[in-house]
Amino acid sequence: MLMAHPVVLRRLIEQYTALQVLHAEQGGTEVRQRMDDLAYTFCVSTGTRDVDAALIAARHQLPGARVEDDSAVAT
Repeated sequence: MLMAHPVVLRRLIEQYTALQVLHAEQGGTEVRQRMDDLAYTFCVSTGTRDVDAALIAARHQLPGARVEDDSAVAT
């Protein structure tokens, strides 16, 4: 599997997180479509099938991620 460059992954995380906030505040079909498009790109970039898994995978692929990282554990 190809691995996305860490800079690309970091930008995808930042963009998706910003769109989540924007969608929560304003909603709208345009924001939702952009989120869907970005989620697709995110999944392809991480080899996953849903955006939540893509976020977890991307965070684990970034420099400094720990093997025992508990970012996927709900608190």
